[in-house]
Amino acid sequence: MLLELKITDFATIELLHLSFNANFNVLTGETGAGKSIILDAMVMLLGGRADNNFIRAGSKRASIEGVFTLSDDLQTLLNPWLEEEGLDDEDAPDRLILERELRATGRNFCRVNGRAVNVSLLNRVARPLIDIHGQNEHLSLMRVPHHQRLLDSYAGLDKSRQGVAKLVKKLTHTRRELNNLLQNERDMARQLDQLSYQAEEIESADLKSGEDKSLEIERTRLSNAEQLSQLSSDVYGLLVEGQNEGFQSVTDLLGQASRAFGQLLKLDPSLESHAEALDGLIDQAGELGDQLRNYSEEVEAQPDRLQDVEDRLHLIFNLKRKYGDSIEEILTYGAQAQAKIETISHSEERIAELRQIEEALREQIGQKAQKLSHARQKAGKKMGQGIVRQLADLGMPHTQFSVDVAWQSASDGVYVTDGADVSNNNEGQRRTVKFDEKGIDRIEFLISPNPGEPLKPLVKVASGGETSRVMLALKTVLASADETPTLIFDEIDQGIGGRVGGVVGRKLWELSSNGRHQVLCVTHLPQIAGYADEHYHVNKQVVKQRTKTAVRTLVYEEKVDELAQMLGALSDNTRASAREILTDAQQVKGN
Repeated sequence: MLLELKITDFATIELLHLSFNANFNVLTGETGAGKSIILDAMVMLLGGRADNNFIRAGSKRASIEGVFTLSDDLQTLLNPWLEEEGLDDEDAPDRLILERELRATGRNFCRVNGRAVNVSLLNRVARPLIDIHGQNEHLSLMRVPHHQRLLDSYAGLDKSRQGVAKLVKKLTHTRRELNNLLQNERDMARQLDQLSYQAEEIESADLKSGEDKSLEIERTRLSNAEQLSQLSSDVYGLLVEGQNEGFQSVTDLLGQASRAFGQLLKLDPSLESHAEALDGLIDQAGELGDQLRNYSEEVEAQPDRLQDVEDRLHLIFNLKRKYGDSIEEILTYGAQAQAKIETISHSEERIAELRQIEEALREQIGQKAQKLSHARQKAGKKMGQGIVRQLADLGMPHTQFSVDVAWQSASDGVYVTDGADVSNNNEGQRRTVKFDEKGIDRIEFLISPNPGEPLKPLVKVASGGETSRVMLALKTVLASADETPTLIFDEIDQGIGGRVGGVVGRKLWELSSNGRHQVLCVTHLPQIAGYADEHYHVNKQVVKQRTKTAVRTLVYEEKVDELAQMLGALSDNTRASAREILTDAQQVKGN
């Protein structure tokens, strides 16, 4: 719900900071005082079109900030979006702050939890928070696609609709694969030739993982065979034979050291352990010398083998250039090419299989969607009857309301059966109808406000006041299912009198008293205002030859005077009537 609203330098508002009640809030004031300006600011906060004409004269910018508290359901809906965009607030996951700033330069800025976003994301986040009724650009009732969501919420059909959506997703994937296989045969043949060449080239290379590294080592050894032989022979000479005549080898010197150490031990036997270490050095030097002698004899120039290694490395280099940066990537590419070859080579079998899958899914979707449609038709009839009763209470006694559930034929649609009746052994007529993830129904609310007039689309014939009352009736009927936390009603009292106004006020209060909705209402009827849990008075003031809008929260006696003035001239009689309105409302509310 909306906790706080702060508006700065917006039209006639210099600075306004409002804290709202969690239940029923009413704004009243003379025409032109600025009530509609507050609503304009809210519309802009929710992502409405930016208009720099709203910037207060003499100011460089205007700003609107709203602080919202989120229910568990709204956190479940919004937090994944916020986390994905890096906009979540870990310290206060149940709070959300939206901001909109207009600048005289023509730019405007949107922020969510203090971080900049584009207007479409602001609108996406804000849309589930508030419904503004009476402003067509933000009136969910005037969006035909929203009618289906309202009906499904009322009837508890979300799970059934999700089941249809799951099957539709499968059908979409099946058709996408089928369409890919039905490409032009020439393109498919050309692709097959290319894939076959690539797969054969990789397969014929018979690559082994890590082969390139071992070949590079072998190439280095073969390229330097003469130098390796000489160096190993030199080391062997130093270890065993001595470098030149008159120069002793390492093993000779170690032998002399061993003999000298033997004399040392005779004088100090405690050095026995060091003798073992010296013997070990002699053995290691001898073994190393033998190994180097064998290595020197074995290593030799092999120009044929070197050429083979060079050719192999060149082959691997060319394959890497075309198919990947490593042998593993080349082998993966080859496996993928082979898989594509299998798919293309067996395309006819796969096409036949996919057609069968497609037909089966069209049958399944048709059955589930038709069952969902029947449930919607039944619920729509019940909902329409409930709305008609509510509208009668709201001063529209002759209004007819209906939920139209229609199908549209489509050659590539799903299979349904018209007029099936098991009790009369009537199998009905089979046809194909248009569908999407929501089912097969095009759902639209129809209304006839006047006797004798046919039902017509609500979005085309309802006036602002009628639409607000229809939404109030709808929200009353849907109160247990609707999730929009804050409902704002503007012009809801258009064309109704005091008696019906009292009914409207009671229904608005009831709508807000269930703990699921916060209601804000702009009204000129004291009978509606009398039910307010919080009453705000909007007025214009002239300060230093500048007009500005101000809002104050009214206490009881101020409410009496405000309602009295709404009834007519301020007098003892109008004050008495105002007190009676407040008393009657308090009795209904149980206060």
